[in-house]
Amino acid sequence: VVGLAALVLALGSPASRAADAPAARPRPDRANRFAMRGDVARELSAGRQPGLASEAPADFDDRTNGYLPQGPAFETITNDTVVPLRSFNDARFVFEKTEGAADGVGPVYNGRSCAECHENVVTGNGSQVTVQRTGRLDGRTFFESIGGSLIHSRATDPAIVEHVADADGIRTFRISTSGLGGGFVESIANETLLAIRDSQPASVRGLAVVVPVLEAAGAKRIGRFGWKAQHASLESFSGDAYVNEMGITNPLFPEENTSSGLFVGFGSGFDEVAEPEDDGEDMVAFADFLRSTKAPPRGARTSDVEAGERAFAEVGCATCHVASITTAPAGTVVNGGEFTVPEALGDKIIHPYGDFLLHDVGTGDGIPLLPTREMAPTARMFRTAPLWGLRTRNRLMHDGLSFTLDEAIRRHAGQAQRSVDAWNRLSVERRRQGLAFLGSL
Repeated sequence: VVGLAALVLALGSPASRAADAPAARPRPDRANRFAMRGDVARELSAGRQPGLASEAPADFDDRTNGYLPQGPAFETITNDTVVPLRSFNDARFVFEKTEGAADGVGPVYNGRSCAECHENVVTGNGSQVTVQRTGRLDGRTFFESIGGSLIHSRATDPAIVEHVADADGIRTFRISTSGLGGGFVESIANETLLAIRDSQPASVRGLAVVVPVLEAAGAKRIGRFGWKAQHASLESFSGDAYVNEMGITNPLFPEENTSSGLFVGFGSGFDEVAEPEDDGEDMVAFADFLRSTKAPPRGARTSDVEAGERAFAEVGCATCHVASITTAPAGTVVNGGEFTVPEALGDKIIHPYGDFLLHDVGTGDGIPLLPTREMAPTARMFRTAPLWGLRTRNRLMHDGLSFTLDEAIRRHAGQAQRSVDAWNRLSVERRRQGLAFLGSL
């Protein structure tokens, strides 16, 4: 990608292994949470050699993939002490639980449960819910809205409802992403994502961003979650969503959001629950639930679907919407030493139809991953949207403002322009088959 050569990552030396990260968990520095360059651990070297890979379980059935037991499980610590372990059903209950101000929701927020934004067909999937982000440009420099680019849609008091400032000419929506199969995505090794990146032609090559794993004192890893690939671990992702979408502070994000720059935290008169409002138990439950979800399954594979997938690859869409990825071997240490890939998630073949890299496809919303000069190019980029589970969505693209599959395809530009041109040259019958393939995902 022209102009991004300095931002594309290379693997660090073996001495930079994630397992060497310190165990302490200092408060994250929000102003410097992300870095475009720097060392990233060789994760495969910390675990076993790849074994015989098998297909990851895939279904819309609210059943565990095996990471957590489906029902109650108990671990005996001593002859006299039995400690209950959270099950998939327990973690899903926490994910679905509706919380209120007494639990710490707000004072500014977007929803009162994780499932409010992630529940279509089954809990953990995406939804039609969008969040609002704004900012402005001063010359070529991006400035977030006062209090951050996220404009919360709800508040616990009319005096602190956030509004868009007239000066904020950059205004956008971002639709909720799916968390299904999140444990498999978390278990993809850094090397695998870099190999995908390096296999792409220079004109469409994706950008791998290195981000801190917040639960591991900022040890860095390639991001893969969120529209800007802003998180590498499900705990970091969950802690971020807990404070920014629900307003519940936690060990990774112990400070309350402001209301357009106005302090509304504990002691302000708007917030009666001391920080952190979650001691980390719920945040980890969210992460463990997502780690336990099955991958979105495919629909019927008819002859039209098979022909459509060939057309999809021929026009170049499969370069970024990668059909198959294999997770790291069980035993691989990732997330700065905080997570070891288990048997349920290791050596699994998934079909995300995505590469988890950032690309410029002409639909950038003008808001960079962070408002820094180094991050400025990401204002026009998004993580390739994984297409698994696509048939459960009827609002498409990052803002949910494309309403048909053909419309979404034709909306692509930038690095995807050649593929769009090739799509437009297909016969009506080949395009029909291509749409049948997308409708099977």
